[in-house]
Amino acid sequence: LLACIAIHSFADDLSSGQKKSEAACALCHGPIGMATLQNAPNLAGQQAIYLQEQLKNYRSGKRQNEVMNLIAKNLTDAEITQLSVWYSAIKVTTEAP
Repeated sequence: LLACIAIHSFADDLSSGQKKSEAACALCHGPIGMATLQNAPNLAGQQAIYLQEQLKNYRSGKRQNEVMNLIAKNLTDAEITQLSVWYSAIKVTTEAP
């Protein structure tokens, strides 16, 4: 039963995170977490715990970036979790030249 709840919660976070990212993040970080602006980092494939910590740091002001501080200021803990789950679930592959 707990496994079913965890899977359902992950699926809900994934779906909600994708929707939230389309509204709040895609302009700079791209629709699938690959940055469209030169100075914006790629978020796809990052560890969820790292993304959560950084978003909370932007929200609190501990980490400074004019745009990210404004965006993160209004994010709830649940929304931070959802966004982190979404971006960490995106698979990134690399290829040597």
